[in-house]
Amino acid sequence: MSDAVISAKNLSLTFQTNDGPVHALKDINLDINKGDFVSFIGPSGCGKTTFLRCIADLETPTGGSITVNGMSAAEARMKRAYGYVFQAAGLYPWRTVGGNIRLPLEIMGYDKAEQAKRVTDVLELVELSGFENKFPWQLSGGMQQRASIARALAFNADILLMDEPFGALDEIVRDHLNEQLLKLWARTEKTIGFVTHSIPEAVFLSTKIVVMSPRPGRIADVIESTLPRERTLDIRESQEFIDIAHRVREGLRAGHAYD
Repeated sequence: MSDAVISAKNLSLTFQTNDGPVHALKDINLDINKGDFVSFIGPSGCGKTTFLRCIADLETPTGGSITVNGMSAAEARMKRAYGYVFQAAGLYPWRTVGGNIRLPLEIMGYDKAEQAKRVTDVLELVELSGFENKFPWQLSGGMQQRASIARALAFNADILLMDEPFGALDEIVRDHLNEQLLKLWARTEKTIGFVTHSIPEAVFLSTKIVVMSPRPGRIADVIESTLPRERTLDIRESQEFIDIAHRVREGLRAGHAYD
């Protein structure tokens, strides 16, 4: 019996465009196990986000298969198997932070008392307690992204899909949020799929790093991290961290050899 909560077999996706077909993904085989933190890294246009969107049933593969919790991606979406965090926080400016987090709970029909409890719980998880009645424009970029993560956590899905959530933030804020995300992951034991362009971020966060090659998006390497699950930013100075980062870099270089 496989432990995989997400399993892709020979997954391919070709977009039909006016300029001809675009092969976004080709023959992707990957298992993501319960509790894994998996980062996808590769150059722009290599299919990282497209793969995440296939998991979320936001794109439909043209070949192969993908299952989420043993069911099709469409079934998993209907059963709300995952929360999704986009590159931009995507908070509604006319709603307070609490109102933004409550939105999916309102849509799902949770009663007011349960909504209030969940909002309080997830704000505490992302260290935003006390900001429930603030509006998004009153928050910094990093705080907005934490509110966006809180919204994705509100209905307590086991899987969290994150598409470059910290890509637009400065390095100091990003480092802080990376540490916070690891603590959040340790507390919630969620399975996380995380898209990034940053080698240090991928190595710091992940139990498994999937290195992807340029179009057609293929997997150039899958690196199982040997770092301890509990990490602080200091670990980036360690030889082990440097060695893993080197292997990621080599995988990225080898991926370009497909061109």
